[in-house]
Amino acid sequence: MEDLSLHMLDIAENSIDAGASRVEIKIIISGADDRLMLKISDNGKGMDEDMIRMVKDPFFTTKTVRQKKFGLGIPLLAQAAEECNGRFSIESEVGKGTVITAEFQYSHIDIKPLGDIGSTMTVLIGGHPEIDFLLSCEKNGFSYKLDTEELKKELDDVPINLPDVLKLIREDINSALKGET
Repeated sequence: MEDLSLHMLDIAENSIDAGASRVEIKIIISGADDRLMLKISDNGKGMDEDMIRMVKDPFFTTKTVRQKKFGLGIPLLAQAAEECNGRFSIESEVGKGTVITAEFQYSHIDIKPLGDIGSTMTVLIGGHPEIDFLLSCEKNGFSYKLDTEELKKELDDVPINLPDVLKLIREDINSALKGET
């Protein structure tokens, strides 16, 4: 995957496939610690220890509708983190959900760009308007938050996945994060 936003998209889609009704994506960049942390948590069905071990294997997938039986998303994110002097972890509890954390050395020459977070979020929101997404970004005192649960209340009867609404969401995210991440 070319950038971290595509990893976010893949992991969030996994969360949705696991029955999550809420997916939280957190990006924290700390210049003082030279770290970038990407954390994706959900309230899906969760995984036991055996499943956690299996999802780290690129030749394993829970998807049954594909002809190819492999899942590269989690192994590629883990590899990207580890190649940048970082770490990768999965915490999960059956019936409670899953938390995936990838940390990177922010100044590492091989770190992937963050990518187009606004477009990634609008793909998720537009494709899954019934799911609540929380995006939070922090960098050296700057913070940004988008909570679709709150936004849906503000929109009242206007669907969150209307093209004009999605365009405003994408522009708001990209405008807020421009130069900050």
